[in-house]
Amino acid sequence: MSVTQYSLAYLAEFIGAELRGDDSLQIQGIATLQNAGADQLSFLANPAYEKYLPETRAGAVIVHARFADKCPTNALIHENPYLAYAKLSHLWEKRCSVDSQSTQIHPSAVVDPKAVLESGVLISAGAVIAAGVVIKQGVVVGANCVIGEDCVIGENTRLSANVTLYHGVSLGKRCIIHSGVVIGSDGFGFAPVNGQWVKIAQLGGVIIEDNVEIGANTTIDRGALDDTVIEQGVILDNQIQVAHNVRIGQNTAIAACSAIAGSTVIGRNCIIGGASGIAGHLTIADGVHITAMTMVIKSLTEPGVYSSGTGVQPNSKWRKSIARLRQLDKMADRIKRLEQAIQENNPQPAKDE
Repeated sequence: MSVTQYSLAYLAEFIGAELRGDDSLQIQGIATLQNAGADQLSFLANPAYEKYLPETRAGAVIVHARFADKCPTNALIHENPYLAYAKLSHLWEKRCSVDSQSTQIHPSAVVDPKAVLESGVLISAGAVIAAGVVIKQGVVVGANCVIGEDCVIGENTRLSANVTLYHGVSLGKRCIIHSGVVIGSDGFGFAPVNGQWVKIAQLGGVIIEDNVEIGANTTIDRGALDDTVIEQGVILDNQIQVAHNVRIGQNTAIAACSAIAGSTVIGRNCIIGGASGIAGHLTIADGVHITAMTMVIKSLTEPGVYSSGTGVQPNSKWRKSIARLRQLDKMADRIKRLEQAIQENNPQPAKDE
């Protein structure tokens, strides 16, 4: 198997970095500062890892200018080493190739005659494509994916194995959908009557705009009436629940195991920490950062950082803290009575008119 390698000169030009060292050195991959070898590239983005820089055996390191003189090997000096690393990582990414001129359909795939497949589409083994589906150029459908009726998949979008799209789902261009994702399942809509539940038909769809990435086993429910909408540039981590009629604004990032209840609107450029919960029918403003394990039960109308819960501490101290927390109402009453007593014993002189 051939090895993909690039000269340092090429890599420096690719990311717009200043090169100090041997521009002809051939690089065959990327690794951490601790584990990189002489034919690999590394990077220093987090100052916490500066301690590994002096002893790294990497052939070259991407560093900010302030660390350049401490780098013991070839250096690619860049204003944003993490961004530079992100761009270079794609040079060694292993992905299935797609012939842009022809469509490839595995013999075991089932494609309805009423589906429309443009050129350069790859349909993998065991996939099922229903009637009315439109799959644009350059799309990859992984093994055992199921694409329901009347779905539309935009150019160069990639579905990993075992993705399920219910009917009427629209995916934009250049989306990445990881394994186990389910898009367009019924929202959790039921009407209570006499101690029982009557199901509400979910008549809306799901619209995923361009350049969205959805992590493994994440679920996105279809709308009850209007559509559930994920705007362009959104990134969703693994195992996230997005309920019916939710709207997530452009370039918002949501970490794993978070849950968003129905009809909530999340603004643009937000960051939602892992295992957070957001109640239904709320509005989250643009530029909000919610830290991990936060429970949001009211709308957040101003940008900023929001948190709830308590930080970790030894169990014995936590038990004492909880005991004090349960006494807060009694303590508040005592303080109020003390304040009243002080005021009665020390009345304030009337102010001059």
